[in-house]
Amino acid sequence: MSDWKDLTQLKVEVGDHIAVMTLDSPPVNALTRTLNDELTWALDRVSEMDEVRVVVLTGAGKVFCAGADLKGRAEVIKGPGDLLAHSRRTRECFHAIRECAKPVICAINGAALGSGLAMAASSDILLCSDKASLGLPEVDVGLLGGCRHAMRLFSHTQLRHMMLTGYRMPGAELYRLGIVLACTAPEALMPEAMKLAATIASKSPVSTRMGKHTMNVIEDMSLRDGYRYEQDMTAQIAKTDDAKEAQAAFREKRAPVFTGR
Repeated sequence: MSDWKDLTQLKVEVGDHIAVMTLDSPPVNALTRTLNDELTWALDRVSEMDEVRVVVLTGAGKVFCAGADLKGRAEVIKGPGDLLAHSRRTRECFHAIRECAKPVICAINGAALGSGLAMAASSDILLCSDKASLGLPEVDVGLLGGCRHAMRLFSHTQLRHMMLTGYRMPGAELYRLGIVLACTAPEALMPEAMKLAATIASKSPVSTRMGKHTMNVIEDMSLRDGYRYEQDMTAQIAKTDDAKEAQAAFREKRAPVFTGR
């Protein structure tokens, strides 16, 4: 792949410092090998694009992502080593979301199951429509997957209930539990996500990029080590042109003009 037009199961639109990525693998946006590879490539690409400051990830149609492509599994896993390679590609797709240099807003338009849940859990901020749900249906097809990612969102009992029964938690409950920032009507989901994206895009791209990186690094650290690392990163941010511009704008009571340096 060399350009957005080469993508076949992922739509990407870039404008106003926002990259909107839409999973488009009919009928239920299952995570095919093609979609997996295209999403990984797109996230890596925007990580190094100065014109992109934030990503909005959503799904086409009525489903966000119904999970792994079980129907295409036989075509991907044919011989020795294929399962290991498939598992590695899948892991890296989720890591590409979490490790994307730009904040990722996940606008969950419908069911996000298995791999879809892992995508959502790898994102930075989650929004959903009242038609959305998160679930782990693997128990019904003799598989596992996504539970470790889901631990970032759900409590011990909630997650084990979902894993052992296949229960799909609906959007209203996700909002009540604070797992998503907002639960909207379907037609209001993308406007709400774009509004949030515009707010993030208006901030210093240095601060948002380094801020996300820092939160990723300190997530599994102790309080002492994590806060020390955060203090070190704060010192680095303070040396940037954007930090100096932010402070000057505050003093002069004007809107800052960030350059990303």
